[in-house]
Amino acid sequence: MMSDPSPAGRIGTVPLTVGRVAALVAVFVGLGSIPADAQTATPAQAPTAAYDVVIRNGRVVDGSGNPWIRADVAVRSGRIVRVGRVEGAGRREIDATGLYVAPGFIDMMDQSGGVLPRNGLAENKLRMGVTTAIGGEGGTPVPVDGIESYFTGLEEEGISINFGTYFSQTQARMTVLGNVARAPDVAELERMREIMRSAMRQGVMGMTTALIYPPSSFASTDELVAVGQAAAEYGGIYASHIRDEGAGLVGAVREAIEVGERSGMPVEIFHYKAAFEPGWGKLIREAAEEIEAARARGVDVAADVYPYTAGGTGLEATIPSWVFDGGMDSVRARIGRPDVRARLKREVETGYEGWWNIVEAAGGWDGVVLVNARNPDNARFEGMSISEIARAQSKEPADAAWDIVAEGSGRVMAIYHMMSEDDVRWALQRPWTSVGSDAGAALDPGVVDGLGLPHPRSYGTFPRVLARYVRDTAALSLEEAVRKMTSWPATRMRLERRGVIREGAWADITVFDLETMDDRATYEEPVLFPEGIEYVLVNGVVVIDEGGVHTGARPGHVLYGPGREVNR
Repeated sequence: MMSDPSPAGRIGTVPLTVGRVAALVAVFVGLGSIPADAQTATPAQAPTAAYDVVIRNGRVVDGSGNPWIRADVAVRSGRIVRVGRVEGAGRREIDATGLYVAPGFIDMMDQSGGVLPRNGLAENKLRMGVTTAIGGEGGTPVPVDGIESYFTGLEEEGISINFGTYFSQTQARMTVLGNVARAPDVAELERMREIMRSAMRQGVMGMTTALIYPPSSFASTDELVAVGQAAAEYGGIYASHIRDEGAGLVGAVREAIEVGERSGMPVEIFHYKAAFEPGWGKLIREAAEEIEAARARGVDVAADVYPYTAGGTGLEATIPSWVFDGGMDSVRARIGRPDVRARLKREVETGYEGWWNIVEAAGGWDGVVLVNARNPDNARFEGMSISEIARAQSKEPADAAWDIVAEGSGRVMAIYHMMSEDDVRWALQRPWTSVGSDAGAALDPGVVDGLGLPHPRSYGTFPRVLARYVRDTAALSLEEAVRKMTSWPATRMRLERRGVIREGAWADITVFDLETMDDRATYEEPVLFPEGIEYVLVNGVVVIDEGGVHTGARPGHVLYGPGREVNR
């Protein structure tokens, strides 16, 4: 308790008599009837605003799944301080008549980690209504000894969204083993575990894997469990781009659950889908049965989804994974040999143990579309399927694809049409799914993202959920869709006071017009901004203003994991 700095029983140096006490009481009682702001105003001053922002007369969808209510929302010092009828004025008043007021959307599968230090505005994210992004499928964009400085840099330079990230098991593996396909020995495994511990202490949210990609695919389940146990010591989450999203989906989901169950971590399955045409309508449900059975026995497992029927990744994913032992230089050398090419072509037809055949998942080379050749001479083929390119070059499709990979100056990118609309809708309807774009903040708004992958999910994911799956097809109620994009991911990631419109919560708020909502971005024109997102606030500051204008504000927070040690 703070002590009174004045002498006991005195105000200034005047003794407190009974009469003076009565007079002072009358004064203070009288002040109670005067508005607080007017008490400090002089005749020359107008009363100051009671709030930073007041959003008036909106349809408030609180994020918890409750039906919307009509209410005002008042914001002060970064927090929501009143929901209901707000009498006091805001320094900024927003009329939300006819609009919905929701918590800011949370992107559960983000790729912005490498872009934010170069451009922290994240305009394409915010214009989708996203206020928080969780990155790190491939880990942090810096080595383990640079994580603390990376976070400090984001805080000092400023970011417009809230951002947290995982650290990849593959980063630990690469540091210790390099790009080789062998198991670690006891000492090497312990070094990997200590790297993971260090990452957790610096504030990452947990451990990721991307098990369809070498060298992540070289890790065994036991290795993942062992390194995961180090992350679990600090309360980390295990999030995985699982080993097979096609014919082997169910087994890959089982492995992800096993890693979490044995290591003691919650499990997040990235971009849950059944990318295998022969298994459409069946595999996605069988995988869900595995998830629900695990949840029934107490395993904390869930998944995120993006609302598209095509995925995007490197064209090198069409090459069986054993070729990647030693890295991309080894890949180029191997695929240049006719005998290796012949073997690889057979394996594309027959399959290869431990490799997800993405060509099969896409229904053949017709479903694989080149979108970024990373080579001016091959840019003329962008937008064409590999089958079309092969015919134009009088080559076999595999040769056309792998020659383009070898000739690329960076990672050659492709779109793979391999999911069914019915499966996407069904997956979105599961109560334990959230939404993740698998896309990053744009370095240059309106230009292809930092991954070099032109996919409409970078600009359209969250508006698409509202426009297509709520308004147009009624696959989800509005309240359920908002829950999946707000309070549920906040709960999954243990984000305190986020994901809800509630007094005391951080004022991450998205105001939108459901009637005009249009995701706009397509595979042909993937960098079009959506319509219908009217205003976005991050930590109480207007970042997207009327007309979709970014204000330039950078009020975002770095979101740290539970193992962070302050003042290390």
